[in-house]
Amino acid sequence: MQFQFENSFDVKEKIDSSPIAILPVGAVEAHGPHLPLGTDNLLAERLSTELAKRVNGFVLPTLPYGQVWSLRNFPGSINISNQSLINFIVDIGNSLYKQGFKTFAMVNGHLGNGTALKEAARVLFEKCPELRVFYFFYPGMNKAVAKVRETDAAHGTYFHACEIETSYMLYLAPEFVDMERAITDIPTIPISADVTPTPWEEFTSTAVLGDAKLATKEKGKYVIDIALDNMVKIIKQLSE
Repeated sequence: MQFQFENSFDVKEKIDSSPIAILPVGAVEAHGPHLPLGTDNLLAERLSTELAKRVNGFVLPTLPYGQVWSLRNFPGSINISNQSLINFIVDIGNSLYKQGFKTFAMVNGHLGNGTALKEAARVLFEKCPELRVFYFFYPGMNKAVAKVRETDAAHGTYFHACEIETSYMLYLAPEFVDMERAITDIPTIPISADVTPTPWEEFTSTAVLGDAKLATKEKGKYVIDIALDNMVKIIKQLSE
């Protein structure tokens, strides 16, 4: 169910029967030559829609801007601060709580949002103790990715516009992928990038962290389906 297309005369009864709100959280940033700036928004939206079908929840309008400090200097990137993102999400969560929602699930399409989403969930834990809040970022993906990846990861945590994220897009939003422009760029990321602020232009000129040419719909489906199953299981177990 798409929340924004409901009307105020009917929505209250629907919330009472299905008190689960799902918020796609994305970003606008560089994703190489083969993927659009809104890749993270598309992934969050499409995944949220599939999740909503399985848990009978509402999909909220996408929060389309994220904390993209690392890529803020690349053409097309739009960055907002962690604090802005935290405040926005807390306000949304508080409104949902007042409307009668019992579960608020954020489906994050951008790794850089993780810190803000976790902090917002903690604030809501104190402000709205009866609201169950989740912050999902492809739960269970690490083991699944290890089974389908053909190349070594450029970094232990980061994956971006690479074999994996491009595979996600080929599965969830293939009409926005231009595989003829996919490239291979596996940069050497210094260990210092894990312990001090490091703009990505210091180690990549493309914003691609891997071999996007190896991406396939089948790889994306394998990982996404596992992540989706995990989200459904968590919501059903902890929201009852």
